[in-house]
Amino acid sequence: MVKLRARCILVGDAAVGKSALSQMFRSDGAHFQKNYSMTAGVELLVKPVNIPETSDSVELYIYDSAGRETFAEACEKMWGQPSVVCVVFDISSLASFNSCSRWLQRVRAHCNGLQVPGVLVGNKSDLSSRREVEETTAQDWAQSQGLQYHETSAKEMENCDAPFLSLAQAFYTLYQERRQMIQTLG
Repeated sequence: MVKLRARCILVGDAAVGKSALSQMFRSDGAHFQKNYSMTAGVELLVKPVNIPETSDSVELYIYDSAGRETFAEACEKMWGQPSVVCVVFDISSLASFNSCSRWLQRVRAHCNGLQVPGVLVGNKSDLSSRREVEETTAQDWAQSQGLQYHETSAKEMENCDAPFLSLAQAFYTLYQERRQMIQTLG
């Protein structure tokens, strides 16, 4: 049985639902706060994820970062070197989607050239009638950046686990690949 720990950096503009998404994941869909105060720094959430068809697990340390520009630099100092990245935007806000490249660039600046698995999350799918970002547009951009794409609704508890399960699996796969590479060298 292998227990791994992964530092997951959660970024995106203010009010896209990063905290709601991470809280829903941590509470297994049992806790949606209707009244949020904006995250002013970094909130740390921890949750283990079992890897299917193994007895192994990845404990995700989720760094839920403030989305306001005034806090961004302070947040970056708390991140350390990320293991995985989760970039979140609001599907009803083109501006929040357009900011994703800037957020991803900020996180990748802390990766020291290492390959870091990631996901792009289009949150607030419950607002599909006000959609400003088409799913295919988001999927294409995610693919061009080497990210997997997921759409979620923290409010409706839809698909909230999928991005984090995907990150844990990707981190585990990367661990297995590196382990095999080291074994072949020995």
